[in-house]
Amino acid sequence: MSLALILGYSALVFLCVSALIWSRWPAWMKGILVLGVTALYFVGYAAVHDIWGRPSTDALPERFVMMAAFVEEPHQKNPGAVYMWISEIRDDDGAVLDPRAYKLPYSRPLHTRIDEALERGRDGVSQMGVAKSKNFRPGQGRGGTWLQPGNDEQEILLRDLPRPQLPEK
Repeated sequence: MSLALILGYSALVFLCVSALIWSRWPAWMKGILVLGVTALYFVGYAAVHDIWGRPSTDALPERFVMMAAFVEEPHQKNPGAVYMWISEIRDDDGAVLDPRAYKLPYSRPLHTRIDEALERGRDGVSQMGVAKSKNFRPGQGRGGTWLQPGNDEQEILLRDLPRPQLPEK
């Protein structure tokens, strides 16, 4: 799939460069072509990023249900990682969305929390997580983005998922 994307983008760039060099289009039309191809690159990257099948390095959703986790401890030159398979909980109606894999940087406190949550999960108690941005300040959005790398560290808290309250018969 990635080879097909590379070849597709290469062909698109070749056609764009050909149109810019050899066409008799006015300058404004060439500018629109450049802006359109640039925008198409970012749209395509976002679409492929969502379906690639590898664990996402994006920030975790604010509320989620933890399905499974795996901790790779650091050794030699490997910095280690925490892999989590989670389902986001939507705020508006409490619905649980499709599961997704995430990769987080390794930290000892997170490793301890994950181990405790996995132990509780083995006992049959589902685990819920809350991810809060460490750099959040009121009035300044949700924290960092891909434009500000390093500003999107999260504090991840895990606890027992509350049992649903069913109405009496």
